[in-house]
Amino acid sequence: MRPMERAPSSSPPRPPRPPEPDRICGLAAVSAVFARRPRDVLRLFHLPSRRREANPFCSVMAQMRKPYREVGEEELARVAGTVHHGGIVAVTARRKVPQLALPLAPALRAAPVLPVLDGVSNPHNLGAIARSAAFFGCIGMVVSGDPRQAGLSDAAWRTSEGGLEVLSLWSAPALPSALPRLGVMTVAAVARGGVAPENLPPADCVALVLGNEEQGVSERTAAACDARVTLPGSGRVESLNVSVAAAVLIHALSARRS
Repeated sequence: MRPMERAPSSSPPRPPRPPEPDRICGLAAVSAVFARRPRDVLRLFHLPSRRREANPFCSVMAQMRKPYREVGEEELARVAGTVHHGGIVAVTARRKVPQLALPLAPALRAAPVLPVLDGVSNPHNLGAIARSAAFFGCIGMVVSGDPRQAGLSDAAWRTSEGGLEVLSLWSAPALPSALPRLGVMTVAAVARGGVAPENLPPADCVALVLGNEEQGVSERTAAACDARVTLPGSGRVESLNVSVAAAVLIHALSARRS
């Protein structure tokens, strides 16, 4: 006997699942998202100990007719996905990171430094670099398509202390080919073999490329840059954490133009 053939399914294909929302933890990060894009906030949760600070945000949520709630420690940790929530969590629509348009628009060259992250894998380092970049007046930040590259996460949002909200964010999937087309000086931060920041040629804007925590900037990416920069140290330790090096270099390069 021939096996019975199944009738074709008449049910329509399932629509794609919407992206998971962002969970933004900590008072500074939550304050920044309400200041910059309050309509992206979907839900708000806070501990009783954060009631006073949360009240203005709750008023905004009430005006938008969106849910907000005071909860206990255990429930807030469950909402946040971490115990490091700082007592307040905003659940927001996932922030999109558009692809970088080349060359850079004139407005994006107004800041002296544009940090470019090439495979920075630790979200805490991503957030810390964003915090320093915002502190020193950077306008935006670029992340590469390196599979090791950290993305936006609760740890990155929290560590940035609002810096990720202040910065425009772009992606550059093929970084080595994108760097020569930026239209600004490109500089790779390397552990050794580069010039000191003060010895770089003058430039109105520098795209500062920061590499992976273990392996640094790849040779292919460094070869696509106009120059390499190294922070001179005592030699007692091999190098700085990438987020610390980023802060020192952003400050040093920004001071050259001021």
